[in-house]
Amino acid sequence: MYKILVVDDETRIRELVKKYAIFEGYDVIGAENGLMAIELCKNTNFDIIIMDVMMPELDGFSTVKEIRKSSKVPVIMLSARGEEYDKIHGFEIGVDDYVVKPFSPKELMMRIEAIMKRCVSKGDTAPEQELHETYEREGLNIDFTARLIYVDGVRVDLSPKEYDLLFYLVKNRNIALSRDRLIEEIWGYDFFGDDRTLDTHIKMLRKYLGQYSNLIVTLRGLGYRFEG
Repeated sequence: MYKILVVDDETRIRELVKKYAIFEGYDVIGAENGLMAIELCKNTNFDIIIMDVMMPELDGFSTVKEIRKSSKVPVIMLSARGEEYDKIHGFEIGVDDYVVKPFSPKELMMRIEAIMKRCVSKGDTAPEQELHETYEREGLNIDFTARLIYVDGVRVDLSPKEYDLLFYLVKNRNIALSRDRLIEEIWGYDFFGDDRTLDTHIKMLRKYLGQYSNLIVTLRGLGYRFEG
């Protein structure tokens, strides 16, 4: 049974999500603002958080940034706005998915299940004795084992999905990777998000890589390739 934290200042939204989540067999706790959510996360280990963006006291983005200081719990953001900026900002701080209001409760449950399946799958994999795997090209240094990235000596911090996407591109460098393959490998075959999610993440990776952004090449009509 997954334990879910639903954070929204609207009682109607909290109760709606709770109703469907309980039907799916989840354990649900609600919070009406970001400050309450932060306190709950200090004392309870949640499996996933459903977080509204616009809230009094503390907005959803600021709340996630605070929670991320001590936890990597998956987060799905809820917002009445679907602007690209909001999505980019959400992915920058480590959000796993983004749902625009009004939303389908059933689809939200499917997104929760998809994210949790990936988390459980990764957690159940037995760790293997592996070499310290790294990649270096001029001033770009990537440490796969330690999940560290340095650009011209400066450490770059990415969101979990950005790490996964960059690592996959680099490990499969010089190979043409289709959009479908990248989405399936990074988000899972049952990903329900917007197709532009991949493009948004690529845009962010290029921003972080700076002068090495041209290593990620767009293949029109197909996908992307990391040249290195």
